[in-house]
Amino acid sequence: MAGPAEAGPQALCAREPRVPAERLVAEMVPPPRFDSVRFDTYDPDPGQPSQSEAVTVLGGFAAGLGGSHASGGGKRRWFAKKAPVPAAPRGVYLDGGYGVGKTHLLASLWHATPAEPALKAFGTFVELTNLVGALGFQQTVQTLGGHRLLCIDEFELDDPGDTVLVSSLLSRLVEQGVALAATSNTLPGKLGEGRFAAADFLREIQGLSAHFRPLRIDGQDYRHRGLPEAPAPFSDEQVTKAAYATAGASLDDFPGLLEHLARVHPSRYGALTDGIAAVCLTDVGPVPDQSTALRLVVLADRLYDREIPVLASGVPFDKLFSEEMLNGGYRKKYFRAISRLTALARDAKPLVSQ
Repeated sequence: MAGPAEAGPQALCAREPRVPAERLVAEMVPPPRFDSVRFDTYDPDPGQPSQSEAVTVLGGFAAGLGGSHASGGGKRRWFAKKAPVPAAPRGVYLDGGYGVGKTHLLASLWHATPAEPALKAFGTFVELTNLVGALGFQQTVQTLGGHRLLCIDEFELDDPGDTVLVSSLLSRLVEQGVALAATSNTLPGKLGEGRFAAADFLREIQGLSAHFRPLRIDGQDYRHRGLPEAPAPFSDEQVTKAAYATAGASLDDFPGLLEHLARVHPSRYGALTDGIAAVCLTDVGPVPDQSTALRLVVLADRLYDREIPVLASGVPFDKLFSEEMLNGGYRKKYFRAISRLTALARDAKPLVSQ
């Protein structure tokens, strides 16, 4: 258990972070949870040969990105004519359900690509759209156009406007020789097994489809493969006591936190958790509406990326979203959030005195 907190827990609700555009660019690297992942740290399921095959294919793809930039050199050629687009696909699309290790593989590809970090970018779809919003379309093209590789995790296909925006951006980057790698979310109304089929992804990005090689990854959610069930919620008293005893912990009432998230742009949720060692929440209950639920999904992603344990009282995390939500168009996002929060709740269990 961590040492006593000197000044008591912080409150996420008291934070209103401001994130400059330069930070958005500098942070386009694999998140802390994936700092040390590599292809050889990926643990393929022996019963799913597609997982081992994916490691082999991606390793070869990374090796093929060495040498000079596809547009003719490592430096940007501001006044050069557009380079011809390579005939062979210079992109891979990782096609699989939640929890099969797509982000691990995507980050491993980033690490394995033989180029300095300043020539590689890694971010979620939301982070990429935030970058365009902060820099503008043309400046984003210039900023990323000299890169060897752009990795996009959780490519969101449920907002047609954003999909067109990012597809246009990627088309411009491909023209400049940038290689692409992506995973994606489910379209509204696409139910079933919690995965988004490659054919649907390629159709949605239209003109970019020729630049992607689909790579299917089958399997079960690794976060719960062979692991015990998530711990049951603790009492308000236990959560509060742990928050005061844990250096760097935050303590918030869950309904109040949901209200605060509505006042903070999702691009700032990462900054909202800066310096937080554990998130303690009291009175967790079902999320009241879809807008609130989607904001919570983004927060869950940022907490998971940063490996911040979540200790909670109230209802279990698998009761956060209504049956209607879990059967709707954002189904995959909600299941991912449940999976990630469950893993973080398991990580938080040692914070409570036994």
